[in-house]
Amino acid sequence: MSTVVVVGAGIVGSSVAYHLARRGVPVTLLEQGPAPATGTTADAFAWIGSAGGHWPGGAQDLREYVLADYRRLESELPHLTVRRTGSLSWTRATIENSRPGAGRFRVGRSEIAALEPGLRRPPSQAVHTPSDAGVDPTALTRALVDAAAAHGATVLYDTEVSSLRLADGRVEGVLSSTGPHAAATVVLAAGTNVPELCEPLATGLAIAASPATLARVSAPPGLVKTIVDSPHFEVREVRDGELLMVVPHRAGAPTSVEQAVREAFQHLTTTFRGSGRCRLLGHHTGRRPMPAHGPVIGYATSDRSLYLAVMHSAINLAPTAGRLIADELVTGRPAPELRRCRPRAH
Repeated sequence: MSTVVVVGAGIVGSSVAYHLARRGVPVTLLEQGPAPATGTTADAFAWIGSAGGHWPGGAQDLREYVLADYRRLESELPHLTVRRTGSLSWTRATIENSRPGAGRFRVGRSEIAALEPGLRRPPSQAVHTPSDAGVDPTALTRALVDAAAAHGATVLYDTEVSSLRLADGRVEGVLSSTGPHAAATVVLAAGTNVPELCEPLATGLAIAASPATLARVSAPPGLVKTIVDSPHFEVREVRDGELLMVVPHRAGAPTSVEQAVREAFQHLTTTFRGSGRCRLLGHHTGRRPMPAHGPVIGYATSDRSLYLAVMHSAINLAPTAGRLIADELVTGRPAPELRRCRPRAH
C-alpha cells in the first residue's frame, strides 16, 4: 500500500495519521515540536458542537457529523474524555440569529439560573444547547497519536520540515531536520505553515493567522456548570477547580493583551458568585489558521502527490475530516462531503 507522510501532529494531522494507520496504510507523522499538540492545538478553547457558531464554506457540510464522530472516537480511544455540559449563550449575535429547534432552545431567567446557579444576575434570555461539550485538545491529540502508533504508524518529534521534496514537479516526500522522508503522498496539516511549504507549487493559498488568547483560572470546583458564552468572555470548566476563558480580541481596540485579560477576568468575577477565590493562573495567545473560504481539504496537485488539510475550527472538524481524508486516500474515491473544501487559488 502507498506510503503517506503527514506533516504536523496537531489535532488535524494526528487524526489523519490515526485514521490512515487504522486502515493499514504505512504512515509517518512528523512534528517539529517535542510532543503532539505543542502548537495551535494546545491553544484551543475546544468547544465541541454542531448547532451554533460560524461554519464557512465546506464546514457547513461537515457539521452534522461532528458529534457522531466524537462518540465514535470515544468508543475507539478508551482514555478519551468528553465533558458533555451543554452551553449557554446570551451574546447579542446568538440571541438574534439562533434558530428554533435544531437542538437549541431559548430559555428564560429561571431556567438560566437553574443551569448556572452561580450567576449573580442571570440574563433575561439565553440560548441553551444541551449537546455541546468540551474536550482536552492536548489529551485528545496524544490519544490519537498513541493509537496511530499502536496501529503501526511511525511518529517522529523534533522534526522540522523545511520543504517539499520535488522531482519533475511531483512531490516525492519532504526534506526535514531529520533528513528526507519519501512518500507516495504528503499530507500537509501544519496550519499556518502550509502556504510557505506550498510556495514552490504556486498554489496561492489564502490562510490567515488569527490571534486567540486563552486565560486559565483556578476556581472553586463547579463554579461554572456549562460552557458560558457571554458578551465579555467565554468560559468553561476544563477540570475540577480550573477554568479556561477566551479573552475577546476587539478589532481596533488600543487595549493591550494583558489589559484585555484583566478586564475579562474582572467580568468573570463580577458575573459569578463565589468567584472571590478565583485566581488568574496565566494566559497565552496563539495563532489559529483561518482559511479564507472555509476548510481547505484535498489534493493540491493533479498527480495526487500532495494533499492539504487546514481548517477552523479544527477541534470540531478533525475527527470527521480525518475519517474522510483516510477514506479518500485509501479508496481513491472523492468523498462527496468534502466537495466544497477543495484547495483553490485566490
